[in-house]
Amino acid sequence: MTKSLVRIERHDGGVAEVVLDRPEAMNAVSTAMAQALVAAGDELRADTSVRAVVVTSSHAKAFCVGADLKERNGFSDDDLRAQRPGNRLAYRALYDLPVPTIAAVDGHALGGGCEIALACDLIVAGPRAGFALPEVSVGVIPGGGGTQLLTRRIGWSRAADLIFTARRIGGEEGARLGLVDRFVDDAKGEALAMAARIAQHSPVGVRNAKAAMRAGLDVTVDEGLDIEDARWHDTAFSADRAEGVRAFAEKRAPRWPGLS
Repeated sequence: MTKSLVRIERHDGGVAEVVLDRPEAMNAVSTAMAQALVAAGDELRADTSVRAVVVTSSHAKAFCVGADLKERNGFSDDDLRAQRPGNRLAYRALYDLPVPTIAAVDGHALGGGCEIALACDLIVAGPRAGFALPEVSVGVIPGGGGTQLLTRRIGWSRAADLIFTARRIGGEEGARLGLVDRFVDDAKGEALAMAARIAQHSPVGVRNAKAAMRAGLDVTVDEGLDIEDARWHDTAFSADRAEGVRAFAEKRAPRWPGLS
């Protein structure tokens, strides 16, 4: 049986852990691993019991070192063109999830590995974390969303510094720049705790909050407020809202109907 390159582990309360699991290659993204990322994304999107997702690595020192350059070294131009559509889907697999996603990084997150982290809503880094988008140093540019997601996350000039120089930064500097949301001793433990807390809240509310934030990111304030209003209506007249108000009045934890 072929070993899975990306595993999904289930935790209590609707938390799913996506484990990058190609440790012999430091989770370098080969064609097969890209396909595994797409499959994992498809599975999680279809599962309405999932409330939050944490992305981790099975390698002790690497989150993901980016594209599999050993594989690409044998590619013709036509091979590279043929691989491109699948790779684009792979790097969107986590970005397109309707629930909050958290990357737990405590090792090398280079090139495509950094872009996998950037595709998540939140990034938690540990003391061994290292981030870089070094593509211009090997004759390409970030192609997994890096030029767009990093710029949106930390601003033009800070993104330009990292992308143009190809320099590597640690988790502490990442936190100062805004690339990292939490810099902690135990990245995986913190990310799973965050996911568990998110998963306690209304599944309908959390999904609609994320959808409103995402859709309103690049529009005018007036357009964004209209987007928020539509998502507010979707939530306010749901069974989750009724249960939330009832639970508050009865001074108990909600039992969310959710999307089931």
